[in-house]
Amino acid sequence: MVGLVLLQLVLSPLSAMRKTKAGLAPGAQPPADYADNGYRWHRAHGNLAESMPAFVGLVLAAILAGGSPFWVNLFASGFLLLRILLAVVHINGIGKPDKGLRSFTYVAGWLMCLGLAYLVVKAVFFNG
Repeated sequence: MVGLVLLQLVLSPLSAMRKTKAGLAPGAQPPADYADNGYRWHRAHGNLAESMPAFVGLVLAAILAGGSPFWVNLFASGFLLLRILLAVVHINGIGKPDKGLRSFTYVAGWLMCLGLAYLVVKAVFFNG
């Protein structure tokens, strides 16, 4: 989880700097245009911020429920690596905005969260 927080702490000011450079007021959203680098930074930051609560909750629940440490670490590490890759893909505009590498990377991260949820259900309802 520390890695994800560090990624968020890096994306936040870098996204803000690009919005300031574009003349946007603090807290304003750039126009929705994936051709615009500032918008891509804004969405990379926002996308990570949107996914963090579910991820953190699932990791904590999996740990507290007694999920297998190996699998909790595997799914959590996979999610972190995929989020880093997603940020790189998003910021650099690699692939299509929809149904491209960015979408597939996002879904792979979502599957890591689904794996964590499975560990919680298994540990709570099926004794491990």
